[in-house]
Parts: sequence; structure tokens; C-alpha cells
Amino acid sequence: MKSEVSGPVEQTNRAEDAVLELRGVSKRFVIGRRTIQALRHVNLRVLRGQVTGLIGPDGAGKTTLMRLAVGLLAPDDGRIHALGFDATRDSPAVQARVGYMPQRFGLYEDLSVQENLDLYADLQGLPPDARPARYHELMHMTGLARFTTRLAGRLSGGMKQKLGLACTLVRAPELLLLDEPTVGVDPVSRRELWQIVYRLVREEGMTVLLSTAYLDEAERCHEVILMHEGEVLGCGPPQQFREQSRGRTYLVSAPGERKRTVQEKLAGAASVVDALIQGERIRLVTAGETPPDPAELLPGLAGVSIQPAPPRLEDSFVAMLKQRRKPGGDALPRVQAGRQVGPASLSSENGPGPVIEIKDVKRRFGDFYAVKGVTFEVTRGEVFGLLGANGAGKSTTFRMLCGLLPASEGSLRVAGLDLRRAAAAARARIGYMSQKFSLYGNLNVCENLRFFSSAYGLTGQRQRRRLDWALEQFELGTVADTVSLDLSLGYKQRLAMACALMHEPEILFLDEPTSGVDPLARRDFWGRINGLAAQHVTVMVTTHFMEEAECCDRLAIMADGEILALGTPQEIKRRQCSAGQPEPTMEDAFIALIEGQGQTRGGAK
Repeated sequence: MKSEVSGPVEQTNRAEDAVLELRGVSKRFVIGRRTIQALRHVNLRVLRGQVTGLIGPDGAGKTTLMRLAVGLLAPDDGRIHALGFDATRDSPAVQARVGYMPQRFGLYEDLSVQENLDLYADLQGLPPDARPARYHELMHMTGLARFTTRLAGRLSGGMKQKLGLACTLVRAPELLLLDEPTVGVDPVSRRELWQIVYRLVREEGMTVLLSTAYLDEAERCHEVILMHEGEVLGCGPPQQFREQSRGRTYLVSAPGERKRTVQEKLAGAASVVDALIQGERIRLVTAGETPPDPAELLPGLAGVSIQPAPPRLEDSFVAMLKQRRKPGGDALPRVQAGRQVGPASLSSENGPGPVIEIKDVKRRFGDFYAVKGVTFEVTRGEVFGLLGANGAGKSTTFRMLCGLLPASEGSLRVAGLDLRRAAAAARARIGYMSQKFSLYGNLNVCENLRFFSSAYGLTGQRQRRRLDWALEQFELGTVADTVSLDLSLGYKQRLAMACALMHEPEILFLDEPTSGVDPLARRDFWGRINGLAAQHVTVMVTTHFMEEAECCDRLAIMADGEILALGTPQEIKRRQCSAGQPEPTMEDAFIALIEGQGQTRGGAK
């Protein structure tokens, strides 16, 4: 079973056949006393009948560019032409022909699927007699035909994504703008969206510009536009960017050594630009084209193997951005929790014992079971990943383990405490970073840190010491007076994690902590997680990035409130091996498990 959708359609357009063109476009925003230069003299073209990917780190200007292109913002300098119209002067004409789906889909959660479609049909001026056929086509395309009466707020993330796209497509646009449409959705939903996108290009002749934080998605585009700090660094086919790293990409194996340890050693080498866990090996990008010497990179380790690997778009993307980082702005330091959780505090004389125990747990909402008889344990200092399709029950399980939601049945123990009897005491020993970061947007960075530390019972000198620690460790000093609503996504992520660690917890729950952030921010974030695990802090994390799942010691994959697979990443992949797929990736294994579960349930009906 292949996890990838079909690749780009053949490009037959002439280079001058542009449906969107920006010439010398700049845009500034004034927030308080700060002026943010969102775009700087941008020149680019999007060609007709193809999929163009817009990639760049958080704060690069991708969303601003899209809002300018559809006439929702006006540029300070330069001109924008979309479908032959001036996007600023003729914005109503542009908006009548361009479809735009923002990051949060723009749904009305108190309306049903059908009511959302009707509302967008009214807004887009679709005649009543044309609606039934268009609705039927959209519901068939998105697989939502059985859910037209369900409230949008009760849809899973993947279903919301598809409904948002359907609403955008009620009147078929000539140009479709998708702003990070797959953020926070599982690999199955991502694949389904890409199938829809290519169907639109092939069958309806649509042109698509989409921004994405997933570099494997950018590989599927005809062209990619790489942005950084409001500037376009390059534009061309993915292959053009891949070639920049040819001869500098390798896979490193060190039998018997822990992957995270090997990765950390490689990342610290002067000749290494990037080191990333990829399956059972470490993917290496070097600064030069001289083949690396195992004895120099990993002295003292026997049996090290370094093999050349084909370059990827992400290799060049990360290398290019790291070269542009300001002096002293390299990878952030590994977080020190503030105290060492040493061997003396372990729960067993023979080694790490379980600090999270969940047995036969169920959670019911009315007649609906979100979690159905889940059982697993997590040991001290372990990085444990909880994966699953949207709506699988991961966040519900997290909320129960954090004492925020009681279990309907079963038992949960955290840090040796029964959550039914001592939820408050257990919460004092855990940190929780929610999917939406749960920051107070009208409070600045320091005020958020003070508020959360106070909520955890910190006062006086200890609170001041932890505040200084957070500002230093997460490099938040330069934005200490900025309200969190105005922070970039990467800074919000840093602040949310700092808030979760203010009281020095021994267990950390992270619910999709890297959703929407760029590859550099994800690398920095996992460097912090590795540092915490080395101090015997237990980390439990949910993620939709399958490469991040490879960084976990063990995984549980959920669907429909049940655990489908439990084990190390290698064990889970090995169970999905077949003659047609002898070496499945984690994404291959995930999709096989989820689709297998769906087929089993379908056959049982």
C-alpha cells in the first residue's frame, strides 16, 4: 500500500501564462510601538493549471501574501494582478473568481454541514437551481455526504478541513488559495486532500497556490516558492532545490546505540548542517561534499555505517535557512528543566518504573464512547507518542491523564497517584501544553509566565528565579513585553512550553505541540524534548508528523477510541511489512493500520 497520492500533472503551460503576479510588493504592520515588515519587494508569478507550493518558516509572510492576493489587504508598495485584475483596485472582481481557505477553515461551528454550504452559497452568489448538483459533487468529492446534518463543531479535524474546502469551492474558482490546509490533520486526511487538489487541477483546470509546513507535500508541487522574513529566496521545481544538496546527504547507522544519542552527537559536529532521525538511521546533511569519516563524526563507536542518500527538498530548505540565521541564532540550547531528576527518585531499585498507568479506561459522552477500554504504561524518562486519526480519542485520553476530565470507567495513575482520588496532587507534578497552546492573548510574555507559575503555586523568589530561567532558556527576552496574541507561531510554541515547565514537573504532556510550525522550529523543539528526557522527565506527546513519531521510544496508535498498535516505531513498522512493501515508512504503517481498521468495521456492518 502506497501512502503517497499521484504526483503533479504534466506541465504544458507557457512560462508567461501567469494567473497571479506580484511586482515589488511590500507590506508593513504597526503593532504597538513595533513595525513588522511582513513582505519586502516581493516578485513572483503563479502559473496557470498547476499546483504551486509556498513554503517558509513561521513569520515568513506566507499568509500576508495570500491575503494581499485575494484583495483582503492592500500593499504599501508594488502591484498585484490576479486573473487579469488589479487585486487592490478591483478586489470585488478578484474575490468573485478566487477561492481562499484560511488556516482555520472559516467554518461556523454552530451550523450544520448543510447550513455552512448554504451560507457560503449565499455569500458567493450561487443561484439556487445550481446548488443541488454542486452540493452533490462536493459531498461526493469530500466524503461528507453522510454528515450533512452534523454540526461543524462536532466534526473531526480532517472532516472540518474537507468541509472548509467544500465551502470554498461552492462556486468553482479559477484560482484556489489554501493557507496551510493540512495543519493539525492526520496522514490519511492529508492524502485525501491532495487527491482532491489534483482532481481539481486535472478535471476543472483550476490553479492552486497552497502554503504548507510539510516539506514532503511541497515535493508534490509543480513549483515551490521559498520565503524567509518577507523575501523570496527562490522559486522553481522541487528538483531544482533538491539538487543544491546533492552529494551532501547521507544515512548513518550506529548499531546498539540509542538514536537520539547518535543524533545529538552528529548535530554537534562542525561539518554537519542537519541531523534528523529517519527510521532506524540518522539522516545527515554535511556542509561540504567530502564524504564524512565515521571515526571523526562518532569517535569511539564501533560498526558505524555512513551511506549516501538521495537529496530531499527539506535538506536544502533547512540548510538554506540555517545559513541565514543571525550570528548566535543557531539551534536553541537544550532545555534544562531546572533540577535533575536523578536515579534516587526512580520508582524501582532495578530501574525506571511506570509513572503513567492507564488500565481499561473508557470515556463516554452521552451514548458516544470517545475512549474504549484503553490500557498502557509509560516509564520514567520515556518519550511516548500517542498517534491516531483525527477523532481517534488522543486528546480525550490526554485530558483524562492531566486530571482535566474524569474517566467514565477504568483506572488512571500518574506519578503514583490515583486520578480519581488525588487529581489536584497529580496535576502539581505534571506539565500540560495543549494543542492550541492555551495562552492568554491579551497578556504579554512575562505576564503569561507569572500567571501560569502562580497557578502552579509559585511565589516570591522561586517564581522570580523560574521567570528568569524561562526567558533565558527559551530566548524570550526580546519579546518579553509583547502580548502573546501578536507573537509568531514559533514564539507562541516556546512560550507555551515554558509555561508548562515553570513548576519543574516530572511528567510533561504535549498535545500536537509542533502543529503548523516550520522544520527548523520542530528541530529546536525536539532538541528540548531530548534534553528533558535525558533528565528523566517523562514526555508523552501526540503528533501528526510521522517523522516525529520516529523520535519516540514507544508509540500507541489509536482509532475510534481503541489502541490498534503498541510498541517501538521499528516494531510497529515491522508488523506492516509485506511482499509489496518490505520496508514501510511510519506513514505507510500508520495508513495501513487506520485503513485496515476501517475495512474491518465496514465488513462488520
